[in-house]
Formats: sequence, C-alpha cells, structure tokens
Amino acid sequence: MAGERRRALLELLTRPGNARCADCGAPDPDWASYTLGVFICLSCSGIHRNIPQVSKVKSVRLDAWDEAQVEFMASHGNEVSRATFESKVPPFYYRPTFSDCQLLREQWIRAKYERQEFLHVEKQEPYSAGYREGLLWKRGRDNGQFLSRKFVLTEREGALKYFNKNDVSLAWRAKEPKAVMKIEQLNATFQPAKIGHPHGLQVTYLKDNSTRNIFIYHEDGKEIVDWFNALRAARFHYLQVAFPGASDADLVPKLSRNYLKEGYMEKTGPKQTEGFRKRWFTMDDRRLMYFKDPLDAFARGEVFIGSKESGYTVLEGLPPSTQGHHWPHGITIVTPDRKFLFTCETEADQREWIAAFQKVVDRPMLPQEYAVEAHFKHKP
Repeated sequence: MAGERRRALLELLTRPGNARCADCGAPDPDWASYTLGVFICLSCSGIHRNIPQVSKVKSVRLDAWDEAQVEFMASHGNEVSRATFESKVPPFYYRPTFSDCQLLREQWIRAKYERQEFLHVEKQEPYSAGYREGLLWKRGRDNGQFLSRKFVLTEREGALKYFNKNDVSLAWRAKEPKAVMKIEQLNATFQPAKIGHPHGLQVTYLKDNSTRNIFIYHEDGKEIVDWFNALRAARFHYLQVAFPGASDADLVPKLSRNYLKEGYMEKTGPKQTEGFRKRWFTMDDRRLMYFKDPLDAFARGEVFIGSKESGYTVLEGLPPSTQGHHWPHGITIVTPDRKFLFTCETEADQREWIAAFQKVVDRPMLPQEYAVEAHFKHKP
C-alpha cells in the first residue's frame, strides 16, 4: 500500500502546474504541504515549516503518507492553490523566483497562506494606498553607520523623500527633505549580502544624470518588503500615466530591476598608460558604474554601453601593448569614442562579465536610450 501511495504522489507531480514549486517556480519539487495541497521545493519547505499553524510539510519520496493525505493532494495541487491564494495579486506585486533572496520568498509565502493578502484586498493597503511613511535604518554616506531616518513615499508628488530629523511630532513635515527621489528614475533591489543585513534594500535614483545609491533596512521583514512593493506600485501607476496604451505585461518588467552583474574588476584610465586599479563594478541596464567601495553613495564613473548597431563591441583580452594590470583575464569594450580596458581575477569572472556585456550589446537600443547616450558623459 505504501508503494502505491508513493506512485500516486509521483504521478501527481507530472500533472500541469505540479512540476514546479508552487511558490518560487523551482523545477522538480520533492516536498509538499499536505495541509495546503501544494508541491514545493526543499528551500520553500523550510519556510513552510516556520508557519506550522498554516502548513505542514512532508517529503514526497522519503516520508510516509496516508491515504487521506494523498487524496487531499490529488484534489488540490499547485494550479488549484494558485487560483485560490493568488486570485487577487496586484500586477505590481513582486512574485519571487528561486533565484531571489530568502526574505522575498518568505514574505511571499507568508502573504499568500498566513496573511491571505491576495484573498482580501483590504490587507494590501500598506503597499497599494499610494502613500507610505515610516522609519527605516539608512546607511550614512560618510561614516557608514546606519541611522534611523523618516521616509515618505507619495505617489501624488511622484517622489520618495527622507528627512534627517525624526521628530515624533508633525514638525518634520515642515522641514526640508534631505533627498527627493523621483519615482520616474527610481529603482530598488534587495542586496542582503552587500549591505550585511538579511533585509537590506538598495535604492538608486538619478541626481544630475549620475546614479546615487542609498542603503536601507527594517528589522521587520514584512515592513521592508511592503516598502519595496509600495515603490513598485508607485512606479506602476506612474508608468500607466506615462504610457497609457501599454499593457500590464509591458509595464511590470520596468517596475524594478536586479543588476545584470556586480563584482570587482581592475580598470585603467582613458590614456591606458596609468596603472590598473581595483574597483567594484555594477552593470545596471546600460550603465556600467564603478565604485571604490560596494557601499559608496556615488559612482566614481559611469560608462554607457549601447548596441552593436551603434558601434559597441565586447572583446576578450587586452591590446598587446597593455601594461600595469595585476589580474590576467582581460576585457576590452569598444565604444564609438574610445576603448575601455578591464581585467578579472579569474577566468570564470571574465566569462560572466563578457556574457553580461554581450547581452546588453546584442539588445537593440530603444529611442529613449539614444537620448541617454547623447547626454551621457563618459567618465574615465
């Protein structure tokens, strides 16, 4: 009998929707919540274990199953669960994948099953109301200490603002904000490893056509994910007005973006006679930025990388006469104006960076990107 139940479970995994984790989309899930009726991956099963009042999990292959549990799985499954627990997910809400950080996956699972936010629209108010304020820990630009700061997101003004003084009265409203970040130019991405906190969020915006970083977190995981989705909601509503004919499917990929690649490389200056220096690089869409430290507020320089049709090329290696580099694996980016030379510590790093650059160069430029290119100042 146990063998028959096991075969029945394995057959259920072949049904539509069950071949991928119900929560993060990872292939070949080997675990299941026998109280929710979903098949999930090992990583998500660990999150489910933390909400035992809602979900109880078993290994599909290793644990014993009784007949009633198998029948429950057969009558439910991932597609039935999705139709229920994801019935009212707002289009702007970030649906994490298996490559996303633990925090995003955990809060997605808790939002679905524990808080049931996508069954009851009123529970979405913290990130869908168009206005949000609260205290967040922000990294100081000069000393690197995290200090409590008042943040205000207002869709009406199209901005995220923060204030240095955290007056508990309403006096802060009369004060000038320390920074005003336009929703139009804002991006947010979780960076727990870089920031050194599991809830670390990096927010970037343009200031005088240069990228400015701020690094924030909240001790409560739900709070910082609500902030993240509130920012995405504000971006979504801005883009709906800016592009009235666009579909949700067109707009959602533009709400926030992860970086194509980050890490250390060496670089030299425009004359290519200076010594190579180690810098932290971030490839953000078509902007290649470099920093002395990964948590710097401002980039030391930015390079626009266009398409091959516009004269941009990525080459493995360095020109033969190049000297002064410590790392052996070179990359040359040819632009219409000049060549940029970089070196990587390992061959694996080199391959990853070339793949990231090539992906950008192979993508045709959009009309608005030509305008960015025209105004972009190449910084050595």
